[in-house]
Amino acid sequence: MSDVLKFRSLAELEEEAAIWVWRLDDEDVAPQMRAEFEQWLRRDPRHRRAFEELGGVWQALDELAEAKRDEKVATFVAEERRLYAEAAPKSARSRLHRLVPWALAASLALTVGGLSWYQRGNESQTLATAVGQQRSATLADGSVLQLNTNTILETRFTRGQRVVHLEKGEAAFTVARNPERPFLVYAGNMVVRAVGTEFNVRIRETQDVEVIVTEGKVEVTPRADVPAQAAAATPEPVVAAHSALTAGQRFEAAAASPVAQITPAAVSNTLAWREGAIVFDGEPLVQAIAELNRYTDTRLVVADASIHDLRVGGRFRTGDVDGFLEALTKAFPVTTRRTSDHLVYIHARAPTPSTHQ
Repeated sequence: MSDVLKFRSLAELEEEAAIWVWRLDDEDVAPQMRAEFEQWLRRDPRHRRAFEELGGVWQALDELAEAKRDEKVATFVAEERRLYAEAAPKSARSRLHRLVPWALAASLALTVGGLSWYQRGNESQTLATAVGQQRSATLADGSVLQLNTNTILETRFTRGQRVVHLEKGEAAFTVARNPERPFLVYAGNMVVRAVGTEFNVRIRETQDVEVIVTEGKVEVTPRADVPAQAAAATPEPVVAAHSALTAGQRFEAAAASPVAQITPAAVSNTLAWREGAIVFDGEPLVQAIAELNRYTDTRLVVADASIHDLRVGGRFRTGDVDGFLEALTKAFPVTTRRTSDHLVYIHARAPTPSTHQ
């Protein structure tokens, strides 16, 4: 089972972080509480990030109150800080959700002016999906991300550039145009650079990176910061200094010829996940099974080598194991066997013995 399934929601993480920010906002913190805080940090790497971001907002409120001469603004900041402190120890989710970092920053942008995170153009967040889940997110610059199943990515936006680190999985990007602020996606050993365009990036299990451009242009280049030992562990892909892609082209880092033209139908089939679908058009059964397994915790296993190369076609809902198996057993001489540990074995169907009168 994917670790992503164990992720709690962003709201839950922020609520816990807010409580710790409130608890530790005191010069006399008991050693026992400090020890509990350290244990909380170690339980999930995202805890430290959430705490630091929330702590930064807490500190920024003080700085804003000191920096602004306008008494009304200082009063507003003081009131927001008071409400924030009251909400945290009570674990009031609805009020706390209004006061988590980004919502708080947005309210400050409307009241204080050019001192908020968003107006400075900064953004840092982690987005994730569970197995079988898709989600969309609009970033501070107006760019839109769509995350496919079992995906983790981080955004790190500054005034000078917009950076996304795709740690695993697959995401589609609709990038808001801004030539002065390049949009960079780090995936595996590659970097995808765009200004205003639409494209899809996927990291496969082998760390092979696939990029499909649906609108505009992108450039794909090898990462310069890959450690030597990591690069030595994986065969070097055959990649030029940079590969320029236009709409209707695909880049595959591990391919002998990384850049290839693909048909509109192939683009539509490959990116059908954005509509909650998965499309097969003559792929071998083992390949189709590997793709379907991305969307479910039920593992499908082709148990007989004799049926590995059966050609599969059809459109299915992502994660619709039962629908796929029903169609498969009707179309081909195969049978299935389920076990109690979420495994489904696909076997060649034994020939029916002939009977003689």
